[in-house]
Amino acid sequence: MTGERDLSALLRHMKPELQPGTFVFCTIAADETIPAALDPLMTFREQEGTTLVLPREEAEAAGLRHAFPSRLITLTVHSALDAVGFLAAITARLAAAGISVNAVSAFHHDHLFVPAEKADEAMVLLHQMSEAKHL
Repeated sequence: MTGERDLSALLRHMKPELQPGTFVFCTIAADETIPAALDPLMTFREQEGTTLVLPREEAEAAGLRHAFPSRLITLTVHSALDAVGFLAAITARLAAAGISVNAVSAFHHDHLFVPAEKADEAMVLLHQMSEAKHL
């Protein structure tokens, strides 16, 4: 199944869903193995270390220092990995409202980590964007 590339269609059909729970970003040393007790939603290896995105409760239970308590919003439209402008339009709108976002593009969908206290506001803005008339 091919993902959507048309920006207008992507915005119109994004159908944001707020996922349960609060997520945090942690890091472990690049040469350190991810503890078996952890089940990260996402991992990303960088030269400085491995980033883990975990439910806050899981990070705290493991004694990991963490940052950016956030809520996860999934944009349920199947976006193509090479779609142009979708996340740019969304992050620009959220930025204009003072909402930071860490965006992740996965194979089927785009996902937004927004500050936990701004999640409801972000959802309202995303719904407004999807209901707006697009070229």
